[in-house]
Amino acid sequence: MSTTKKKKRLSGVEKLEKQIAYLGNTKLQATRFLSVRLLTTILLIIGLYYLTDVSYFVIPFLAVLYYYLLYYIVILRPIQKRSERLERDALNFFEVLTLSLESGRNLEKSLQITTENVSSELSLEFEKTLKEVEYGKSLAEALKGMKDRIPSETINNILLSITEATVLGGSLLENMYSQIDFLREKQILSIREKMNQIPNKISIISVLFMVPLMLLLILGPLVVQYLS
Repeated sequence: MSTTKKKKRLSGVEKLEKQIAYLGNTKLQATRFLSVRLLTTILLIIGLYYLTDVSYFVIPFLAVLYYYLLYYIVILRPIQKRSERLERDALNFFEVLTLSLESGRNLEKSLQITTENVSSELSLEFEKTLKEVEYGKSLAEALKGMKDRIPSETINNILLSITEATVLGGSLLENMYSQIDFLREKQILSIREKMNQIPNKISIISVLFMVPLMLLLILGPLVVQYLS
């Protein structure tokens, strides 16, 4: 294997390892996932070839579809779901953190109080970060490492701003006020977007269920009369 191909393969594994880290507590390993995906894809091709009447031209398409669909189901979709959960937790967590900072406590102590009083997935991530501080890391280093476990760009931007305010000596409270305002606005926009999607979902449901039912009610008597 050439050096270039080996580097590309390693970069692919490293990218997958970063994505798996976004899943949180999981026993999934990048190399194992890649091996299982490749093996099951080969078995699928063999099975379709020998056990079905599927066209030879369709089998490669189905294999490629399975190959990427498995990646979406096992990796990408759970990351997206976890990002949404963390962002839902964010507003409440950072509001409590800001209240603790307002009382005059430093950031580390405020984080400890917040994680003790807020029960959420985001709170658990901050607990891990505080554990790393206990083991010898600086708070800035631990927050930087926490970003590698968080799939939400919004939360990572907040972590970055907290780190910069801590290291550079900026106003942390003012920073938190602006971040909370942003989170509130984003949450409102998300709710509005979901509300705007309701008419489209109702229309789809109407087409799938109401129209066939109406046709059945209209044509049913005619069909019965014809059969009788």
